[in-house]
Amino acid sequence: MAKVFAIDVAKCNGCYGCQIVCKDEHCGNDWRPYAAPQPETGQFWMRIDEKTRGQVPVVKVSYTPVLCAHCADAPCAAACPAGAYVRRDDGLLLIDPDACTGCGTCVEACPQGAVYLNADLGIAQKCTGCAHLLDNGWDVPRCVDACAHEAILWGEEADLADFLEGAEALPAVAGLGPRAFYRNLPRRFVAGAVVDLEADELLIGAPVTLRGSEGFEASQVTDEFGDFLFEQIPADVYEVVIAPEGYAERRLKADLTEIDRTLGDIPVERA
Repeated sequence: MAKVFAIDVAKCNGCYGCQIVCKDEHCGNDWRPYAAPQPETGQFWMRIDEKTRGQVPVVKVSYTPVLCAHCADAPCAAACPAGAYVRRDDGLLLIDPDACTGCGTCVEACPQGAVYLNADLGIAQKCTGCAHLLDNGWDVPRCVDACAHEAILWGEEADLADFLEGAEALPAVAGLGPRAFYRNLPRRFVAGAVVDLEADELLIGAPVTLRGSEGFEASQVTDEFGDFLFEQIPADVYEVVIAPEGYAERRLKADLTEIDRTLGDIPVERA
């Protein structure tokens, strides 16, 4: 039965354990016919995409584990003139290192940069899902085994049905029948603090409403520090409406089309 990778980005703390054990398993080890040795540099069959978001004083770092999605309609396999790609019953897509000619067409075809060209060996390489371990008693690939927070799972679709409900593929491979699905992929956030400069105090419980261009609307009140934070919202240009009781309403624009925004201290004046 075909299996899937299930990755919860919210559980990943950026320890890079999955990336490290992938190197440990494949660098200097020849696992033919599954894979030739991975070079020590230049390739990450499992990589962590790290992104710093926002501005001081609200800064967040997101970590997204990225590996070959083993797509059902893989453009890399379709582009291979040598027929070196092999599909297993469990859904993993491998490159036969003895059949690969190293032409590099599959490297260019992969939409998320998960296929690499090994110039020294003259072959293309990528994640194998540690198929050599799965065929010799292991239940999961090493990246899954190493994750202390269970941010990366591997198993039958039926067993992971609860996780897969609402999960999504990375945008680059969506529509290609990927076997890697994600929850809590980072969206945009906007943050700020509401202050009364004349009284030199932060406003607690101030109502803040966020309105987007497509009818999106969300509301909250500032916390005990006068802060508000809207997270996991779509990229858009928003209007931020601040309306504390006894104060004049304040409206601001927050352009989140490209980056997350920290609006800093937002002063309001008494009505």
